Amino acid sequence: MSTHNVRDDQLPRGAGTGPADAAITPSASVILLRGQPFEVLLMRRAEKSSFVPGAWVFPGGIVEAEDRGADEQATARACAVRELAEEAGVRLPGISGLVWTARWITPVGVPKRFDTWFFLAELPAGQTPAVDDREGVELRWFTPVAALEGHRRGELAMVFPTIKTLESLLPWPSIPALFAARQGATIPTTRPVIVTENGQKKVVLPD
Repeated sequence: MSTHNVRDDQLPRGAGTGPADAAITPSASVILLRGQPFEVLLMRRAEKSSFVPGAWVFPGGIVEAEDRGADEQATARACAVRELAEEAGVRLPGISGLVWTARWITPVGVPKRFDTWFFLAELPAGQTPAVDDREGVELRWFTPVAALEGHRRGELAMVFPTIKTLESLLPWPSIPALFAARQGATIPTTRPVIVTENGQKKVVLPD
């Protein structure tokens, strides 16, 4: 396992103080990519949002009844496609363009917990993302390096899963190389644990 020091602003509000039995809500997000060297689309959440307000995240949201499919992954894929259209105005031709890349379950102790499937997708030709002005108030393209540097400088608020997902994109030189590496890969479910040692909050990740 690995242990990571985190700041309070890298965790959802109330992390470490929430009930141990908070319900886990299924959800999905899309890591939308374009260009070479590739950029990733990030959305700034509205300050009125009940979960990580003001944070830069990947477009996504919770599973709705209309998303229900044959199994968990089919449901998550349908949710991802719908949420990308609703939050960023980007319409994918079905779920086949999605490449599953990660799954994170919000730690015990966070007041709102999610079981989030993350999918890679390439921006379809001829489409331009547009913010919905409800859940999100701004959309911007960044290289993964630029996004992480912006966060380090305090310019882009981000939570821990977003940071780690951006870091996971750094080794890949192109979208085809990234997709080839993730297609058919074994994707573990990441179950982080929040601990506090000497007043310092830390996130422990399993191997």
